Amino acid sequence: DSAVKLQTGLRAEVYLLNRTTEALWRSVSFPRARLMQALAVPGVERVAAMYVGPAQWRNPETHLKRTLLILGVDPFSGLIGFEGLRPEQQALTTQRDTFLFDERSKPDFGPVPRMLQNGPVQGELGGRRVDIVGLFRLGPTFGTEGHALTSEVNFLRLFPGRSFSQVDVGAVFLKPGTDPAQVRTQLTALLPNDVIALTHAEMVAFEKRYWVQAAPIGFVFGMGVVIGVIVGCVIVYQILFSDISRHISEYATLKAMGYSNAYLSKVVMGESLILAVLGYIPGWILGLGLYKLASAQIFIPLTMTPEKTALVFSLIFGMCVFSGMLALRKLRDANPADMF
Repeated sequence: DSAVKLQTGLRAEVYLLNRTTEALWRSVSFPRARLMQALAVPGVERVAAMYVGPAQWRNPETHLKRTLLILGVDPFSGLIGFEGLRPEQQALTTQRDTFLFDERSKPDFGPVPRMLQNGPVQGELGGRRVDIVGLFRLGPTFGTEGHALTSEVNFLRLFPGRSFSQVDVGAVFLKPGTDPAQVRTQLTALLPNDVIALTHAEMVAFEKRYWVQAAPIGFVFGMGVVIGVIVGCVIVYQILFSDISRHISEYATLKAMGYSNAYLSKVVMGESLILAVLGYIPGWILGLGLYKLASAQIFIPLTMTPEKTALVFSLIFGMCVFSGMLALRKLRDANPADMF
C-alpha cells in the first residue's frame, strides 16, 4: 500500500507510461507528443505531464546528503491531490527554484517542517540553491525516502540533461461521464507501441505488481508468509498429536462405548478451532503493537485493516484444520482391542 501512495494521490482518469517502465520511481521517458495525440480521442478534455527524477538533498543541519524523489508538474493542472497540499502553495512553485517538501519524509532530511515556521527554508538540492516554501504529506515508500514537488520549469532547471519534450508520466483528464476503460482502449489503438495506456486503478495495480512480482521485497514478504504457515502447521500438529497420544486410552474407551471415528474426528477438529481462535486473539493484539513499532522505525504507516484481519484469521484457521487432519491419523490407532 505504501508503494502506491504517490499514484493514489494523482487525480487524472487515464495515464500514459513508457512501455519499458517498471515502476514510477524508475520511470522511462517518452515523447510529449503522445499527449498531444491523445487529445484526438473523443472524451478527452485535457492532458498534463509529470516529470520524475531523484536528486540529492543536503540536510540543512548535518549537511549530509540523502536522495529525494522530485516531481515536476504544472501547478495549475489539478493533477496532484496529495494530503496537505494547498493550491496557493503549489502556485508558488512557478517562482524560480521554489519547491514544496514532503513533511513525512524521513528525519534524515532535516527538520524542514519546523524550520519553515520561520519562513522559507534555503537548501541545496541537486547541487543547486533552492527555496522550500511549503509542505505536503506523502511519506516514504519502498523506492523512496522522501519527495519534493515543483513546477515543470524548475524541474528542468534541476535536471539540465532532461528535455521538455520527454515526459515520464502522461495524465489524461476526461470529460464528465466518459468511460476511462473505453478511452484507454482507444488510446492503445491510436498511439504508437512505445507507450501504454492505463486507467487509474490499473496504474495502481501496475505499481503493486512490480513490488510483488519483480522486486526482492515481494519475494521476501511472500516467503515470510509461507514459512510462517509451515511453522504454524508443525507446531499445531505437535500439540494435537501429543494431546491425542496422552489420551489414546480415553479415545479407545469412547470407541468401545460405540462412538464412531467421525465423532472423535469432530472432537479433534473442534480442538483445532479452539487453538485457532485462542492463538489469534493475542496474536492480533501483539500485531497492533508491532505495527506501531515498525511504523516508527521505517516511517511507513502500517494499518490493521478489516480485510487483513480476515485474511490472517483464514490462514490461521486453515493451518489449524490442516494440522488437525494430519493428527487424526494417530486417532485411528485407538483400537479398543489393544487397550483392553
